[in-house]
Amino acid sequence: MPAAAQTTRASEDGVERSGGADDFYCGERKLGQWFYCTKPRPKAQEEQPSPSQQSAVDRMSAITDQLDELKARAILDPTEENVIAYVRFQREQLDRASTFSDTWQRALWQNPDLDYTLQRPVSTVGKRAWLDNRKADRDAVLTNLGQRYGLFYFFAQSCGACELFSPILRSVADSHRMAVMAVSMDGGPSRDFPNYVVDAGQRARMGIPGNETPALVLFDTTTKRTIPVGYGILSADEIMDRIFALTNTRVGSDY
Repeated sequence: MPAAAQTTRASEDGVERSGGADDFYCGERKLGQWFYCTKPRPKAQEEQPSPSQQSAVDRMSAITDQLDELKARAILDPTEENVIAYVRFQREQLDRASTFSDTWQRALWQNPDLDYTLQRPVSTVGKRAWLDNRKADRDAVLTNLGQRYGLFYFFAQSCGACELFSPILRSVADSHRMAVMAVSMDGGPSRDFPNYVVDAGQRARMGIPGNETPALVLFDTTTKRTIPVGYGILSADEIMDRIFALTNTRVGSDY
């Protein structure tokens, strides 16, 4: 009975106890604790998940690790066997990538809602047609934009970039009938905008930080909101594209 009781206790607490004569000390009488009285049972080894049970991310990580290992082995110990093993495994992954790319392309052909190039062509002919249509829409919008928006142009007589940018802005404003209020940051004149005013805090009140010139700001007369268009020298197309994007397109619609 004592031996049976000790077997039961051993199975309950998860430890392996010695049998035989040691039961006199470790079992029935419990005359002290000895190192051989409570021997831990070995833990069962956790089963590793099979490849079919692994997630795709884990499988991809394992492939990357194996490729790195084979490459390092081939470099550090460049035997013919190691090099062949690395090249063979690398070729398998390249074939897999090629299959993915081919499947991707076929999926786009058969699902036009996934094909972004239908919205923004990348071919030479398609891109040229898209740009022409975009320019026509932009010019039509900018022609009537002056009824609601105006431009503030911050310049300085000592600014060399302003000398180059002023005639560009003048041509854009004249061709699209947009009003420009030129503001001199240093009090000097402008040949292209003779009806300028000297900055007396207008820039700060509009919330335009710094003193960088040239600076172009769009002003919405309806909402009384200022919209910075850009700083530095801009081409005529850049000015018109930015004004069109800031006033007539949603964020992310062109990309």
